[in-house]
Amino acid sequence: MFRACVKAPGEAFEQAGRVVEKVGQKAQQVAAAFRQGTITTTFTSYATTLSGNQYLQFATLSQVETFTRKDESSMAFGYIPLPDVIVEATAPVTYTYYLDLNARWEFKLQDGVVWVLAPDIKFNKPAIDASRITYEVKKNSLIRNTTEAMENLKSSITWLSYKKAKANIDLVRDTGRTQTETFVQNWLAKSFVDGKNYPVKVRFVSELKKGTPDNGNGTQDLSGRSP
Repeated sequence: MFRACVKAPGEAFEQAGRVVEKVGQKAQQVAAAFRQGTITTTFTSYATTLSGNQYLQFATLSQVETFTRKDESSMAFGYIPLPDVIVEATAPVTYTYYLDLNARWEFKLQDGVVWVLAPDIKFNKPAIDASRITYEVKKNSLIRNTTEAMENLKSSITWLSYKKAKANIDLVRDTGRTQTETFVQNWLAKSFVDGKNYPVKVRFVSELKKGTPDNGNGTQDLSGRSP
């Protein structure tokens, strides 16, 4: 379940009115702002003021997670290996994803499209509802220390939740892309007289490293060179 956290329309823009007015005075048209090299500066100032902090939070993912730990014994009874012990913990976990506004953002105007290279998606510390954690022994052993296995699981839940949060980035990537495109489009529309005429496309830094399909013109150049 996703919950968009970007407050783009309505009262949120009214709160950033002074910033918008200053931007409008400095650059009335998008193309002129690119020529003057002010796009990144004005966007960062606007976005930070609008969000009220240094992060652009775009999605919250709530899941009921099951964390499993399998303790294998390195000892044996004679030639017979000791049985494994499997324990599980189940708990609701909330993951929050954001983009860092103080990180490097790059903009390029090409063929009437504003291409945005956004920093990689990050996440806050996963919020585990400790009051609703349940534990269960899935595979017990009379000759193994089940209590020790359970304690090891309890001490590793935070680490396991971080691994899950990182794995979920691919799940929220398209949501982050859509929310960021909408955010930038609203900024252009509010800040420049011709801002509504420019569609926005967003790529993340990690996507360029992996190899991203070109933009239809045979180029992926969002490397930060001034337009």
